[in-house]
Amino acid sequence: MAKSNAATKLTPLSPAAGKVAMKESQEIDRLIHEKVRLGIISALAASGPLTFSALKTLLETSDGNVSVHTRKLEEAGYIKTDKGFEGRVPKTVYTITKAGRAALEKYLDHLEAIVGAMRPK
Repeated sequence: MAKSNAATKLTPLSPAAGKVAMKESQEIDRLIHEKVRLGIISALAASGPLTFSALKTLLETSDGNVSVHTRKLEEAGYIKTDKGFEGRVPKTVYTITKAGRAALEKYLDHLEAIVGAMRPK
């Protein structure tokens, strides 16, 4: 049985579909679009609050990556950071905000519009 190659199934876009795909791709939230930040905000949306350690393990990334990318999301108002202690051990917990959830929903809407424009009807 021959392997199916998805690339061979693509057909040229109509001009209208191409315009939709281009417009939607230009409106994607670049802050969320980055791989680690998308992982962080998606994990928080799906799981609820997560600790620094849980995010690091889940995303299989370094302390520095988690720190830098959570700070960017926090500065944008997409996540909230709560720092405290569990006994004598520092504990940082991240939660998605309403603005973060709305930004993720908008991001997903843009992706769905791009996919819809690219798929033949």
